[in-house]
Amino acid sequence: MKPDLRSAWEKNVLVGDGAMGTFLYQKGFPVGISYEELNLTSPEVIEDVHRSYINAGAVLLESNTYSANYDKLSKFGLESKVADINRAGVRIARKAAGENGYVVGAIGSIRAGKRANLSASELKRFFSQQIAALLEEAPDGIMLETFYDVEELHLALKAVRKLSPLPVICQLAVDDSARTLDGLTLPEAFHILQQDGADVIGFNCNTGPNGIKRALGTLQGKLVLPVSIYPNAGVADYVDGQYRYGASPEYFGQMAPVFADMGSRIIGGCCGTTPRHIEEISAALKGYVVEPLPEPVEAVTAERIAVQEHLAADEGQGGGEPTLVDLVKERHTVIVELDPPRDLDIAKFMRGAEALRRAGADALTLADNSLAVTRMSNMALGHLVQARTGLRPLVHVACRDRNLIGTQSHLMGFDALGIDHVLAVTGDPARFGDLPGSSSIYDLTSFEIIRMIKQLNDGVAFSGKPLKQKAKFVIGAAFNPNVKHLDKAVERLEKKIASGADYIMTQPVYDPELIARIAEATRHLDIPIFIGIMPLASGRNAEYLHNEVPGIQLSAEVRSRMQGLEGEAGRAEGVMIAKELLDAAIPHFNGIYLITPFMFYDMSVQLLEYIWEKQGRQLSPLFR
Repeated sequence: MKPDLRSAWEKNVLVGDGAMGTFLYQKGFPVGISYEELNLTSPEVIEDVHRSYINAGAVLLESNTYSANYDKLSKFGLESKVADINRAGVRIARKAAGENGYVVGAIGSIRAGKRANLSASELKRFFSQQIAALLEEAPDGIMLETFYDVEELHLALKAVRKLSPLPVICQLAVDDSARTLDGLTLPEAFHILQQDGADVIGFNCNTGPNGIKRALGTLQGKLVLPVSIYPNAGVADYVDGQYRYGASPEYFGQMAPVFADMGSRIIGGCCGTTPRHIEEISAALKGYVVEPLPEPVEAVTAERIAVQEHLAADEGQGGGEPTLVDLVKERHTVIVELDPPRDLDIAKFMRGAEALRRAGADALTLADNSLAVTRMSNMALGHLVQARTGLRPLVHVACRDRNLIGTQSHLMGFDALGIDHVLAVTGDPARFGDLPGSSSIYDLTSFEIIRMIKQLNDGVAFSGKPLKQKAKFVIGAAFNPNVKHLDKAVERLEKKIASGADYIMTQPVYDPELIARIAEATRHLDIPIFIGIMPLASGRNAEYLHNEVPGIQLSAEVRSRMQGLEGEAGRAEGVMIAKELLDAAIPHFNGIYLITPFMFYDMSVQLLEYIWEKQGRQLSPLFR
């Protein structure tokens, strides 16, 4: 009778299997289908793959259930087959493994590093459903693999531990940055997972043997559990219409004893590996004598968990220009929005920026293709405003237009240019803009982008990799108070503050009574709010905003006053209404956010002059 799985890896280095998905691809099964569905439609194909790895020397098989959760299967209309596919996956692997082999039920990350907008309760439900189905077929253990952040892996591991005492192998997908996607160092991540009940912790996917070796090297002297290693066969290349991996089977054979010497007790392969890779690993480990794991040289204490490693010590460097948050705590502070142009002529925009500077604006805020209409880059214009006028730029960053790579790259560019005030927004869907055929990305929600920008302030990239120095972003969040249930909107706002927002900018408000209600509803919040005031340009403009622009509502009185007014008469009445709104806002809010309509920056200049006149503020000659 074979020993149980825990006893097996205490006495031997277990050889795992290799890739399932990429091996099926090499056998002619196309990308874009559910490989897990093959457990039901072509079980003989899956059994043949498993058996080829057993024949190559593997003693530990993963069931073909990596993506067999409700969320992933629903994309193929297979959500009702979750239990059937998972049970079949274990049965097929068990048949191929025979009496002497081990089978672990494989469960993959649902987020897959994309920060999918799934709640913790949804993730728990999906994981629990899959785990329960796998357990019905009595696997020897559970493998949680290709998790990019500890938060999600923690949820999955907790779900297993609620249902079973079976051995659990937890595998993170990291590169040589030695950090997880949510910014934890590997010792911190391993400590959390050990406390949660993991039996083995390791790495798979995302990088080849050398990258995993470097990540594992950061744990030397700190390991308290066995490690599992499943590298990719290098980085995939797309050649002649096919994906190919370059790391040879012989190279995997050379690396296997190295991993074993570093504490690995399970060694297999991930994407791009084949039975030949496993055959070389098996041959290289034949006769390998397992040594007990050394006592940790440096204990990882609970106090270190969730503490980011700060790199560039910038404390005590005071003397810099005060931020908008600093200013608004001391006096009334005004942000003015001026939309980037829709064409290549920036002359009028720059004249407007200079006029607003002279009128005493504290910052010029530039939207990021608002209403999904294509406009000039706010990074380029923000830099020009800063360089030519000295006015502080505050740039919006929308989740819509850039994936995770582009978003971090964009923010790194802002940091290099010294643009440190940003407003994180979701962004209107692309289908409503001037290029309706373009894609809306939404890799991040507004909550997540705030948290990720905060991570840059800790000197940590979105990937978890150190950045050598810290960014200094002051992060704003958007707030729409023009809703039926203001209390619900404030609850959502509180979540943005919990994510790390430093200040709030509201949608334009056109009702003095609502301004007072907002002040009362947000009185408990400890970050400043910039109340949005946008002067109306005409009666048509008023009706358009009220009826067609999300998040903006005009009172019946305002619409009545603007009705039929055009040109200078419309703008004059719009400024008058805005002044009345400022009269209502200034006693409650130190932060004022003026939104310039249609490049009529003279309207915003009039409102700035009105604000400073009420405050008795004399502008220095530098502003004249």
